[in-house]
Amino acid sequence: MKKILIVDDANYFRKKTEKFLMNNGFTVVMAENGEQAIKKYKEESPDLVLMDITMPEIDGITATKIIIEYDSQAKVCMLSCMGQGHIIEACREAGADDFIEKPYDDDKLLAYLKRTLEEI
Repeated sequence: MKKILIVDDANYFRKKTEKFLMNNGFTVVMAENGEQAIKKYKEESPDLVLMDITMPEIDGITATKIIIEYDSQAKVCMLSCMGQGHIIEACREAGADDFIEKPYDDDKLLAYLKRTLEEI
């Protein structure tokens, strides 16, 4: 089973996404902020990270940069309601593979995960 790290400061979103992913055969690890995300990434070596942008401690863009510096092969997808062009560009510059706007469509997220994880 592929392991996904969900990073979001909103407990509701983490739980909702965890349930969706587990129901679709994924193993799930969770973090509440960018600082925890970096620690969990190093401990758990997930196959993919779903990363929020606006969080306490360390924001998602900074956490993505640090994770990519640690593991240049890391797969990070930003999940955020902040879908403005300059934000998406900053995510890509940080090393994110993709950007999915919240609230996400279940089918689109699942298709993205399957497509991306087949490459690994």
